[in-house]
Amino acid sequence: MAAKQNDAGSILDRITDLPVRKSRGRLKIFVGYAPGVGKTCAMLSDAHEEQKEGIDIVVGYIKHYARPYTAALLEGLELLPYIKISNKESSTKEFDLDQALQRSPDLILLDDLAHTNAAGCRHKKRYQDVEELLRAGIHVYTTMNVQQIESLTDIVYSITGISVDERIPDSVFDSADQVELVDIEPDDLIGRLNRGKIYPEEENTQAHLFTKEKLTTLREIALRNTASQLNRIAEQISEQAKRNEFDTKEHILVCLSSAASNKKVIRTAARMAAAFHGHFTALFVETPEARELTSKNKAELRENLRLAEQMGAQIATMYGDDIPGQIAEYVKTSCVSKIVLGRSPYKRRGLAKSNVSDKLTALLPNIEIYIIPYTQSSFYKRLPFYEKYPLLSLADTIKTIAILAVCTIIGLWFKYLEFREANIITVYILGVLLNAIVTKGRMYSAISSVMSVLVFNYFFTEPYYSLQAYDSGYPVTFLVMLAASFMTSTLTMRVREQARQSAQKAYRTEVLLETSRKLQQAKDSPAIINEMAHQMVKLLDRMVIFYSVDQGVLLAPQIFSKERICS
Repeated sequence: MAAKQNDAGSILDRITDLPVRKSRGRLKIFVGYAPGVGKTCAMLSDAHEEQKEGIDIVVGYIKHYARPYTAALLEGLELLPYIKISNKESSTKEFDLDQALQRSPDLILLDDLAHTNAAGCRHKKRYQDVEELLRAGIHVYTTMNVQQIESLTDIVYSITGISVDERIPDSVFDSADQVELVDIEPDDLIGRLNRGKIYPEEENTQAHLFTKEKLTTLREIALRNTASQLNRIAEQISEQAKRNEFDTKEHILVCLSSAASNKKVIRTAARMAAAFHGHFTALFVETPEARELTSKNKAELRENLRLAEQMGAQIATMYGDDIPGQIAEYVKTSCVSKIVLGRSPYKRRGLAKSNVSDKLTALLPNIEIYIIPYTQSSFYKRLPFYEKYPLLSLADTIKTIAILAVCTIIGLWFKYLEFREANIITVYILGVLLNAIVTKGRMYSAISSVMSVLVFNYFFTEPYYSLQAYDSGYPVTFLVMLAASFMTSTLTMRVREQARQSAQKAYRTEVLLETSRKLQQAKDSPAIINEMAHQMVKLLDRMVIFYSVDQGVLLAPQIFSKERICS
């Protein structure tokens, strides 16, 4: 434990000793449409030109495959030593972010912006390292291929059949201060591959990408996206463009779900928002059934939420049973101009043939709705019955039996007073309603509905004390009673769930408002830490552990438990 604290302390010492810069660094991205177009060479050539102007330049990480012409361009440039990350199976060399911050050059060169760092590095992705360098005021030159942009993943896969694992959010590419497209004719690029100038023979795993048709299409995508980025940069510089932004932006809304194919819908909406230079919102409607999602669906939903955030969307959540109605309400109050939805091409079975898009079209006839087809046939999978109701609660079972017994006693009393059977049926329906209020889950409501019909048949229809019925109208009475009981219990459960959701949302809002007020009243750092930790415990209902740093030394943790907050 002491060793870990010393390591943390040494890292903090290096960070706190860094020189302070006044302005943020600038990012230049060298973009290619495929590996081997010459992005690294173009970056190194530009670096030599900058060095002649007296710029302090350091090479942070270059992957050159021992190519002689790339190695020649590295001569005369300072190379930052790599950090070695070892694990049980192998060891890898990674960019040393802390050393780069300590060295603090004017410009640093980093290959492969979308690279995933090895476990043990401070950041998971290299673009996060770049962001920290920029915040420290260091300019960065970096390289990437256009297919590594998150929103283009589906398009690239449809062209090449290759799934790109290492990607960057669109916001990283869009935030670049300068973009340079490194271009080469597809025929020349294929020639480079055949001469062994792109990959070493043992690492040539993407040879099937290098066909003229695929490369030509990728080149067109790269040209289009680079031009779009250049236009975006020009608009940011132009003051006239800023003045004309008022009330003219489109507002794109994408609807989130727990389907894996929802990622395609999110990327399409993000591209649309970028094309229209509009606002981008991702909306999730939380229904009572959302609690019945499987762990796999919940994980997919979290991934979709993170992807939408990476694509620059503002996340919004609404609660209710009627998904189209909730979406329509949000659209009307938030001035949404376009909606992007996903829909399976498979036809639904059963009576409910209408879907969300059809209902939205009826509710919002003046709003443009874009349908993105996907292959998954189900919106989500619910928990299986044995997981949804693993065990019947003893307390709820006793409550159900007690309510049924009380209703039967009242019914016998009504029978003794010679009241009509309709009055007794009403008593049982009220019992089902009460049962739905005091028990948890729909199982007990269903059991109560069925048992009420059976008990009524047993005690109050001729022949008494049997489950037979002589009167031909009794079966209809039983069906009406069962239907009324089911509808009553279902509506009661729905109202109770909506009340729970409203209370939860109100509580979260109250905690956030209280947090804002208390932070404004806090006078020093300890007070801010204390209030923030208390509010996080309230909001998350989890223990919070806070580590303070004093002069580069990691202090003992402050533990804020739920018991401490409540006391």
